[in-house]
This record gives sequence, C-alpha cells and structure tokens, in this order.
Amino acid sequence: MSRSSGPQQIPVVVLAGFLGSGKTTLLNHLLHHSGGSRIGAIVNDFGAIEIDAMAVAGALGDSTVSLGNGCLCCAVDASALDEYLDRLAHPSAGIDVIVIEASGLAEPQELVRMVLASEQPRVVYGGLVEVVDAVEFDAIRERHPEVDRHLALADLVVVNKTDRADDGERVLRLVRALTDGAAVLPAVYGRIDPGFLFDCRPAEERIGQLSFDDLHRHHDHEHDGPHHAHLHTAYDALSFASDVPMNPRRLLDFLDTRPEGLYRIKGYVDFGAADRRNRYAVHAVGRFLRFHPEPWSADDERLTQLVLIGSGIDTAALREELQACAEDTPHTDERGMWGVLRYVQDHDSETTEVPELPEAPGVSDPFADPAHLDDLAG
Repeated sequence: MSRSSGPQQIPVVVLAGFLGSGKTTLLNHLLHHSGGSRIGAIVNDFGAIEIDAMAVAGALGDSTVSLGNGCLCCAVDASALDEYLDRLAHPSAGIDVIVIEASGLAEPQELVRMVLASEQPRVVYGGLVEVVDAVEFDAIRERHPEVDRHLALADLVVVNKTDRADDGERVLRLVRALTDGAAVLPAVYGRIDPGFLFDCRPAEERIGQLSFDDLHRHHDHEHDGPHHAHLHTAYDALSFASDVPMNPRRLLDFLDTRPEGLYRIKGYVDFGAADRRNRYAVHAVGRFLRFHPEPWSADDERLTQLVLIGSGIDTAALREELQACAEDTPHTDERGMWGVLRYVQDHDSETTEVPELPEAPGVSDPFADPAHLDDLAG
C-alpha cells in the first residue's frame, strides 16, 4: 500500500482476520519474500503468552514488538502503540513498512482509528488487510455477522486456504460482494505478492486507502446496526505454561476430545524424552490440527506454552486436563510419538531431525496423510 505523505513517512498496514485465518503465516511469508524491504511488526496476541509474537520474532529479530495479554483495539490509552510506532519508524531502524498483526478477535476499525489518530510524524496509515479462512468462512459468518463489516472496511482481502475449500470460487464471489471495492486475492499458505503491500507497483495498481472521513462514515453506520459488540466479548482465553514435559499420548487424547467451543489452540510443546532435539509448534483451528518440529536452541528454556481460545469453555477444567498431560519421566514409550507425527506436515529433514519410530500397524508413512493437515498458523 502506497506512501501518501512523502518518502520520509513509513506506511503502517493493519493485518486483521478471525482466529486461525492465517495472519501469522501471511506475515512470515512477507518477511521472507520482501525483496529487500525491511518490515517492522507489532503483534497483538489475545492470550497472556505471546505465541504469535514468538512465531514472528525469529524472522524479525529486534524489529518485532509485542502487545500481548489483551485486545489492542480496547486500549483506553493508545500511547503504547504510539511509542512502538515511534521506535520502529526511527530512521536508525531502517524500516520500510510497519505491519500491525491484530489479534484474531480484534475490531479492525478501532485499530485503524488508532493508527489514523497517531501523532507520530514519521508514519502514515497504509491500509487494512483482512485475511479470510475460505474453509471456515460460512460458519464464521453465521456465528459472527459483524465479520461482514470488517470486509467492508478492508483495502485488501486475502482469501486464504482456497486449496482446501469445497467451493473456493463461491467464497471468492461472496467475499467480493461483501467488500466495498477492495481487491480480493485467493491464497494458499498466505502466499501473496508483496507488491500488493509495498510501493513497488504503478500508481494505478495500488490498493486504495481509507481516510479518516471514510472511517467515520463506516463507524456511524455500524452503530445503527445490531451487531456492534466486539468479537472477543463472547470468547475466553486460557494461557498454559509448564516446565514439566508433556506426555504425547495424553496430549493427543486431550486434543482429540477437545470441546466444540474450543476454537483455536496455538503454542509450543516440550515432549521431553520423547524427542530431546525438538520442540513442537502446535496449531489447531476447529477440528483441524498440525504439529511442526523445531530444533531447540542452546538458549531456549524448555517449556510448554499454549494459548487456548474458545466460546463457553471451562478454562479451569481445561487447565486441569492439560496439567494431567504432563509427565516428568526420563524414559518414554517408543511408540508414544506416533499420534503426534501423523499431524506433522512436510518436515524439513535437512534441518530438523524427528524421532525415528518403529512402523505403526497400518501406517506406512505418518507424513503421507494430508486429510487432517492445514495451514493454521496465525
């Protein structure tokens, strides 16, 4: 999205979308395909453990700041956001574009308003990117009609996971009908051309930007409707941390029997003796689940850190169930990781060593079944 106030101003792009739509995946894709542009990120996690910030920090290093344990759009004092914008926009940082990754339960309008109201002279609002989960879109709209309002505000809509949707073209047509002339892009694994966000296309191809007046018009119209309540008012979050390794069989039993209202799970798992080399990033949206092994570094504190988000969930009971999954033992069942490895997708054998296990009965290759796998990050 273009810079509109001179080269000294850095565009600030708001990246929004419902839980599990793929925001973090899209941001990481941009980081690795930025064509030399330097991206700064402000990541707003809903839970107290800042999982999304962890996922992005590896690519960004000191260019990431995190606003965790709450919804930024509800902040009464926006000075913290201004402080971080000032830090990332300082000439010494060498940042070309700033991306604010909203929590999955944020109100995009409020985040846009905060950026437009910023008193930092070195930044300019760069537009709203809304990420849509093509697989879950119909169900999400049914539960949360206010999602339609978010699409009407967007400058760019990325319809993610189109490869998994039963009728991706129908979803694309519906999304286009719900937007107010925004560009709509289909995507798999959040892979879009960074040119849609950075100032590297002819002017006639650039994405439009909302002005403050546009935002006020949307705001006045929305207050007249019946669905103005923030999404996160109907959701609860549980942050869980344990320095005791998790038993893989017990954790898989927990994940397989998770309640319907538990919509989103993300974080990192330490399986202890079951795999001393790796921690496992876990992502779940609805009934879909994925694990990804990542080598421990020498400086990592070996912890399990999870955030669970849902509607009508019993957080106390879920915490007890997770605590029951812990098992501090120096030995492990050699077949205990079978269940986990069935949800590992396309691991990189050159950089990540996963445990070599005896073949499970009836399972020739634990990585070969894509039925349960999805791009669930973010």
